Amino acid sequence: MSIHPTAVIKKGAELGVNVSVGPFAYIAADTQIGDNSEIAPHTVIHQYTTLGSGCRVHAGAVLGDLPQDIAFGGEKSEVRVGDNCILREGVTIHRGTKPDTATVVGNDCFLMAFSHLAHNVVLGDGVIMANGALLAGYVEVGARAFISGNAVVHQFTRIGRLAMISGLAGVGKDVPPFCTVQGVRRNEVGGLNVVGMRRAGMSPDERKQVKAAFAVLYRSGLNFSEAIERMKAEFRDGPAAEIWQFCEGSKRGVCPLTGSDDAGD
Repeated sequence: MSIHPTAVIKKGAELGVNVSVGPFAYIAADTQIGDNSEIAPHTVIHQYTTLGSGCRVHAGAVLGDLPQDIAFGGEKSEVRVGDNCILREGVTIHRGTKPDTATVVGNDCFLMAFSHLAHNVVLGDGVIMANGALLAGYVEVGARAFISGNAVVHQFTRIGRLAMISGLAGVGKDVPPFCTVQGVRRNEVGGLNVVGMRRAGMSPDERKQVKAAFAVLYRSGLNFSEAIERMKAEFRDGPAAEIWQFCEGSKRGVCPLTGSDDAGD
């Protein structure tokens, strides 16, 4: 273990084996830092924050501060970060708002500089957020989704697995799994994240199934409810079933295809 003499580590903080803490870092009580993690200079880790093993937190990151929510009443809530995550300079991750709730980051996530997770956000494993990406409260992001630089996501919105949000996009409706959202647009799906699906190891048959489900949802001329029912009938399992299950669970509506009518209402 390597602790710089200027670092402040409060009594009650639990540090695993082989943890390093840089100059002027602050780690509060009631925190847990996993084995083999690196805490850079000027990092602040607040109370009720848990960091998994093998994580790297870069300079100026702030983890576990109070939620930016006027409804917060001071109750205990948490931030939980999984294993092998990289949190770059200036990343901010805030606690849950309601008692015993949490903001949760999965394993193997990469949050680039100044990306932000508001209260009660949930990231699946392998999510990447580029510089300046902002997620509001209660946003859910599926595994291995990619949120590009300076994209903004409205509260309660869901981003599906392996979706890709382009830079400067604004999203306030749910983005189905495997889809892309174009930059400098608002709430519009541009197509499928074909490169992401290939990199994730999806087979040609699985990608073909996703393409067929995408066509039903966006190009069949059916309304949103009718498209879900057809997908249910045609795709009982596999990644296409993941699409209709995601859409069926939407509360904010689903992003329409660029240039189409609003299929999500």
